[in-house]
Amino acid sequence: MPTKIRIIPILLYKDFGLVKGVQFDSWRRVGSAMQAIKVYNLREVDELIFLDITATIQRRHPDFEIVDELADECFVPFTVGGGISDIDDVRNLLAVGADKVVINTAFIENPDIVHKAAQKFGSQCVVVSIDARRKYNGLYEVYTHSGTVNTGIDPVSAAIKAEKLGAGEIIITSIDRDGTMMGYDIDLVRQVSEVVSIPVIASGGAGNYEHMAQVLAESGVSAVAASSIFYFTHQTPLEAKYFLKKKGFNVRI
Repeated sequence: MPTKIRIIPILLYKDFGLVKGVQFDSWRRVGSAMQAIKVYNLREVDELIFLDITATIQRRHPDFEIVDELADECFVPFTVGGGISDIDDVRNLLAVGADKVVINTAFIENPDIVHKAAQKFGSQCVVVSIDARRKYNGLYEVYTHSGTVNTGIDPVSAAIKAEKLGAGEIIITSIDRDGTMMGYDIDLVRQVSEVVSIPVIASGGAGNYEHMAQVLAESGVSAVAASSIFYFTHQTPLEAKYFLKKKGFNVRI
């Protein structure tokens, strides 16, 4: 049976609350994580991604206590990232209720963590997140530390490496499109999805349901992640599913 397309809200956590901005400059407060999870439980989302966007920059471990509290209230698959630097962080996040972990900066700085996590806990719970910007020459480069450090690595080679290390899934995010609601960077997403066989989640730029349909149709990804569209418009994940179903996409309703 064909895999169903997933609609995945992203929760960006910073200093005790949720935030959203543009191009990774996340300054606008948009409420509490617990309230958001309770709302999304009712809105039939397929999954939630919770990212602590300051943990790595502040050189601290994930906040396991908060993740524990949120996981107790989350009735859909709960994917958690931010601050993961070693295998113990992965183990502890899974122990307090995360279903999957998102590895971003540590994947670049210590790629063996992806291999160890996949070997120990299974590829199905290891998600590698790749954030990229487009350069003036049209090529892309991967950034780490919440989009602040340029690695000089291209996202295609990063994606290939992530799959070889055992990642079960990849999130590819356009920093340029993040929060703009101008649509996904389909070229970036397609370049990544074409070189791996594991599921790819498109992130960064969703402003309406048509943007989701476009990236699904033109890049071959298996899921779309979004944030601003659900905070700053009246559009909802469930309505997105109905729209995509009418377009012929296999969604779970």
